[in-house]
Amino acid sequence: MTTFEEIASTVDAQLPTHRGQLENLVRIPSVSADSFDQEQVRRSAEAVAELARERGLDTEVIQLTTASGKVGRPAVLAHRQAQDGKPTILLYAHHDVQPEGDRAGWNSDPFEPVERDGRLFGRGTADDKAGIMVHMGALAALGESTGVGVTLFIEGEEEVGSPTFHDFLDAYRDRLKADVIVVADSNNWKVGTPSLTTSLRGVTSMSVQLDVLDHALHSGAYGGPILDAVTLMSRLISTLHNPDGSVAVSGLTSYDDAEAEYAEADLRADAGVLDGVELAGHGSLASRLWTQPAISVIGMDVTSVAKSSNTLIPSCTAQISMRVAPGQAPREAAEALKAHLEAHAPLGAHVAVNIEETGPAFKAGEDTPATVAARWALETAWGTESVDIGVGGSIPFIADLHEVFPAAEILVTAVEDPDTRAHSQNESLHLADWRNAIVAEAALIARLGNEL
Repeated sequence: MTTFEEIASTVDAQLPTHRGQLENLVRIPSVSADSFDQEQVRRSAEAVAELARERGLDTEVIQLTTASGKVGRPAVLAHRQAQDGKPTILLYAHHDVQPEGDRAGWNSDPFEPVERDGRLFGRGTADDKAGIMVHMGALAALGESTGVGVTLFIEGEEEVGSPTFHDFLDAYRDRLKADVIVVADSNNWKVGTPSLTTSLRGVTSMSVQLDVLDHALHSGAYGGPILDAVTLMSRLISTLHNPDGSVAVSGLTSYDDAEAEYAEADLRADAGVLDGVELAGHGSLASRLWTQPAISVIGMDVTSVAKSSNTLIPSCTAQISMRVAPGQAPREAAEALKAHLEAHAPLGAHVAVNIEETGPAFKAGEDTPATVAARWALETAWGTESVDIGVGGSIPFIADLHEVFPAAEILVTAVEDPDTRAHSQNESLHLADWRNAIVAEAALIARLGNEL
């Protein structure tokens, strides 16, 4: 048996080593997008594998080729066998990262970690190399003392949609099977307040092409009776929302049952909403973020201002992303949005919709032994009550985990906070909360093994 105080003391003694290892991982630009050097993703996987070996796990780097010939990014799969009567825990994170974007927006080199005001800045410091090191830190603190079986699965393609994730689960089902799955890739309620994520919205993405002419025209000669494609696309997009900004598409699931209360002042500060800009929608702010649908135009192909001329543009294409409320199948929601767009084509414009991506939502059930243990571990590590939250973003692979391992309890834990700025410039990790996350996970593992 061990005590919580012993676990915390061990984590604190080892923390400088873990931080150094985290910084080394951040220095590897493991961007999984096709246009970037994939050898860096391989380097990252090998570095993670070495960390797992140092913690006594049987480890290998796997690059799966699916039956259809699709080649996945390098993933790390490591294992320690459970002692008789002890559970097995699957610890998930991902070692790939987003591109750095415009470097001019960074206050320091995105791949050289820098500490400022208690936060560690750099691409991947939080999303999700901090999650990797939460697992590594917890395992180092406990060693083999709990007898709990451990499977470590660190994938390398989460930031490009985990295209071979389900195939990987099927191929290595026996080695991944676990009683409890811990996914360290979500958000805390705020700095100093830990959270379990109990719901995630689904996602669907589609391209919309609108055509009005078979060629461009002089705007002076034909403007008036003919509206350009950009104007008509704008009119079509405007039908997606009601005057208050709520989604106007019929057939979409929406509800307001969020337990947490998100203050408007906090949301405006966290998101950087400009003064005078009103918030859209109705119902609690938490529900608008977690359990109501949201539709965004995330891209549009139009003539740039620099290349503009007095020309009626004949065609316009927009990329539309929709977040789907938990409980609705994303394909059903996508078809509802497609039907709306086709039915609202302005002035008879030709509208073609192509559904490109769907990802399922996630909603946890009632309290389980693992959930209760996780809340206890979080509250003890932070010294404050934890909060069950939803997340407006989507992690579709969690639904894959639930499908392949229906008997496993899934816990979605956090290394991020509202100011992490994952996927954006100046991504950062709150170091004190990261330390608490390591302590909490170590305590959770010990509690699940009946050693605490």
